[in-house]
Formats: sequence, structure tokens, C-alpha cells
Amino acid sequence: QVQLVETGGGLVQAGDSLRLSCAASGRTSSRTSMGWFRQAPGKEREFVAAISWGGGITLYADSVKGRFTISRDNAKSTVYLQMNTLKLEDTAVYYCAVANLATVTGLIRRYDYWGQGTQVTVSS
Repeated sequence: QVQLVETGGGLVQAGDSLRLSCAASGRTSSRTSMGWFRQAPGKEREFVAAISWGGGITLYADSVKGRFTISRDNAKSTVYLQMNTLKLEDTAVYYCAVANLATVTGLIRRYDYWGQGTQVTVSS
């Protein structure tokens, strides 16, 4: 089993920045990609960003491209999501997840482990 704990969420104003962290523990194996997803009230969970094991490959949803940056520190078993120029529509619960894949994907069904989520609220 892999445990994932997200931190860093909060209440911010539109245009502000926020950095989310996701720490992995347990049976973390090598060559796994990690991703961030979000779910707004009344909506389905959607892909935000993903990063390969070595960090050399990243993938972003069009809605966050140019504003969000995903990175990882394998020595700390942690993945980050730097969110800049936040918009009202970024309000959601953000989840990190692990996929036993060497590459990246935005497909929810390819992810094996999920965190409990952290709330991000953007106000005007």
C-alpha cells in the first residue's frame, strides 16, 4: 500500500499563488509517475497535471497550462504543484495520485493510489 498526504491548500484571492505538496509513504516503488487531479462541487474529478519518475516528462490540462507547474523530489518522495495566477474556477479539492507507469497520463483509471485531498478556494 501507498499512502499519500496532500498539504498546502487554503483560501486565497484571485491572482494569488499557492503551492501544494503531496508526500508519499509506504510501499513506494520506483518508476512511478504522479499526478494531480481536482474536483469542484457538482463536477467530476478532472486531470490537472502529471510528472514522470525522473521529472523529465510533464503533462498539463489546457486549463492550467502556463499557470501551474508540477515538480517532484524523489529523495523526499514528494510531488509539488505550484499554482500561480489562480482563478475562481480553480476552486476545488485537489488530489494527488500515483500511477505505476514509466510515462505520464491524464487518465484517472491508470492511477492506483490516491490521497484524501486538500481544499483550494479562490475568492474574488
